Amino acid sequence: MKWQTPQQLKQLLCRLVEYPSISGTEAEISIAKFIAEQLRAIDYFRGNNEFVQLHPTGDGRYFVTALVKKAEQVRDTVVLISHFDVVDVQDYGMWKDAAFSPEELTKRFYEQKQQLPSSVQADLEKGEWLFGRGVMDMKCGLALHMSLIEQACHGAFAGNLLLLTVPDEEANSVGMRAAAPVLVEMAEKYELTYRLVINSEPMFARYPGDKTNYIYTGSIGKALPGFYCYGKETHVGEPFAGLNANFMVAQIASELELNTDFCEVFDGEASPPPTSLLQTDLKEEYSVQIPHRAVALFNLFLQQKPLDDVTDSLIAAAKRAAKRIEKHYDSEASRFAKFETSVPKPILINVFTFAELRKKAVDMFGSKKVEQLEASVLSMEAAKDDREKTITLVDRLAMLCKDFAPMIVLFYAPPYYPAVSSGSDPFVQRLVAKLQKYAQEKHGILLVRQHYFPGISDLSYVGLQQSFASLQTLTENMPIWDCGYQLPLDALAKWDVPMLNIGPIGRDAHQWTERLNVRFAFKELKEWLEYIVGETFVK
Repeated sequence: MKWQTPQQLKQLLCRLVEYPSISGTEAEISIAKFIAEQLRAIDYFRGNNEFVQLHPTGDGRYFVTALVKKAEQVRDTVVLISHFDVVDVQDYGMWKDAAFSPEELTKRFYEQKQQLPSSVQADLEKGEWLFGRGVMDMKCGLALHMSLIEQACHGAFAGNLLLLTVPDEEANSVGMRAAAPVLVEMAEKYELTYRLVINSEPMFARYPGDKTNYIYTGSIGKALPGFYCYGKETHVGEPFAGLNANFMVAQIASELELNTDFCEVFDGEASPPPTSLLQTDLKEEYSVQIPHRAVALFNLFLQQKPLDDVTDSLIAAAKRAAKRIEKHYDSEASRFAKFETSVPKPILINVFTFAELRKKAVDMFGSKKVEQLEASVLSMEAAKDDREKTITLVDRLAMLCKDFAPMIVLFYAPPYYPAVSSGSDPFVQRLVAKLQKYAQEKHGILLVRQHYFPGISDLSYVGLQQSFASLQTLTENMPIWDCGYQLPLDALAKWDVPMLNIGPIGRDAHQWTERLNVRFAFKELKEWLEYIVGETFVK
């Protein structure tokens, strides 16, 4: 076998990392073909060629599946999921040319370690770390899954193994959303019963310096709420005749940024607070007209809270910001009026959800005109990013309803990751307890369970733990829902499988110092994965 020893696995990992498979690039396509070719070279797949497949995602990319069927009558199946895309490497600076050459980059870091942060230097002293984009997030997990598939091809396990590796996890999860219906079809076609889904994203530190070893029984959710602010245009020489949308959106940011009221705490696990991912006005060129349209997007993590409650909290925050804007405007206008003995005019800011704004547009102009406007925007903006399309749709609709300005409009942009957890599943609880005991007794390692993997992952699309009704507040306030972005809800409802995330020790995900503890990955972790797969098939 070619992917079993630590050295063999390191070589495989380096080959995978050498593909600069940044989300949306040609290399993201070529690495999928490489993975399929490598798997097809195994004797088992030469005799069962149809069990390795490249599946189109609908946008020119592919995801890969590889099924090892123990015997025709065997149904129990473990699914191994991973992603092969990575984030870009602009942050590598002078080392950018070696970002996808792990051994070369690691060698350079050893030679120039005085230029590295002290924490990185400390790891270098141990000689157990490999550097490079994707080594921990998450091509190590993919390499280990390929190793498990190779073992299954040689009869190592009592059940079936199905490898699934996808593109686009770092952006919109196009790969995983396309894969869910395919896995439902494969279960029917090959008579599979999915017992467990294993992801191998790396362990995430809960705080700086955290060295705890974690196993995750779920994955944190994520929404991307946006606030569109429409003020009133005016010349900069007459600022009190208008309302600057940049000021409005700044007050929204002040209200939301790192606001721990939005953190959820479940069984001692706290979700990170919201933080801004985009903030801009929508003027297309410079002029001395104040910006009267602006927008902000925020990352918001989810655990247990229903989306209706989340939306209510966001609207309440927008209303608080609106009151603060009104108060500031009135106060400063009154003070300025004393200089010129003028009479200030108060302002009143409306706060709407996107669904409410759209209804007003339909009431005023009819559904046909609104639908034509939406179709026109989607056609003209077809090549743009999902977030840009969403913002343009809100902007055009708001301009149609500018009589309601000044206003703040809450909407949701893609992507949406449902929060999922198998922590209460008795089968998963037994597996976790067994693995904790195994890790302690064989390796002397304390393995701590967490309910939610905190780094966002494709595990969010394993099953559907919310009802369709609970998603309505999301779908009706996401302008491009079902016309550019959607979740395969029917397939997710059918694909409801217990899950675990068991991954490597790494540091500094999405940073130029990203690194992997190769000794742990290809010894202890490899044995943990083999153990948990074997235990899944024990009756």
